[in-house]
Amino acid sequence: MASFNCNLKGKVALVTGGSRGIGRAIAVRLAEAGADVAINYLRHRAAAEETVKLIEAKGARALAIRANVGEPDNIPRMIDEIKNQFGRLDILVSNAASGVLKPAMELNEKHWHWTMDINAGTLLPLSQHAVPLMGQDGGYIIAVSSLGSIRAIPNYAAVGASKAALESLVRHLALELAPYKVSVNAVSAGVVDTDALKHFPNRDEMLTAAREKTPTGRLTTPDDVADAVLFLCSSLAKQIQGQTIVVDGGYSIRG
Repeated sequence: MASFNCNLKGKVALVTGGSRGIGRAIAVRLAEAGADVAINYLRHRAAAEETVKLIEAKGARALAIRANVGEPDNIPRMIDEIKNQFGRLDILVSNAASGVLKPAMELNEKHWHWTMDINAGTLLPLSQHAVPLMGQDGGYIIAVSSLGSIRAIPNYAAVGASKAALESLVRHLALELAPYKVSVNAVSAGVVDTDALKHFPNRDEMLTAAREKTPTGRLTTPDDVADAVLFLCSSLAKQIQGQTIVVDGGYSIRG
């Protein structure tokens, strides 16, 4: 019988959008398991520095890299910086997200491409540059998605479509990279009360409704999502490939 192995000592992880919220929780959880962690951020330098301190407090090495992952030219520079600092990369968590929250009929071309480029388009070049650092032992690629990929949510057309594209790309990458011992999966979070939710005009109503509809009786937390990511990096998940794991306390199973 297999035992749970979450010892990531000697491994190196990159968490994009790792300065706050879900990204921070994932970075700290991986550090707790022994991994050295690089985080990517764009605007919130103070938050990134705080996350670095939290990682180092777990006894792991940390690196914060400022880069807009929505611009492909920044990605090879970021991966090179990780290579120079750590010499390897074993875990890639594509978490950085952005998007325009508007009704579909009010979206323009700039809104659409901005959202698609960051939420879906980033995973491909990240994977292309990360996999060569994973070596013969392979590694893990995990994308953070949301329920908007399969559910219609007001003002969420662009973001939801980008998350659906992200999950599709996860399946195709999983097919191609499995022979190289690289597992590729996604974690889809339910309603999580992070800074991102502050951009929704009906935030309070969403949170109240989510609590009422969630069978476990509480909202999903960033730590819940981080636990799922850690599981996918463990020995018990070695046959999970190309899947989207929903972490929402059962919210999505109710009509």
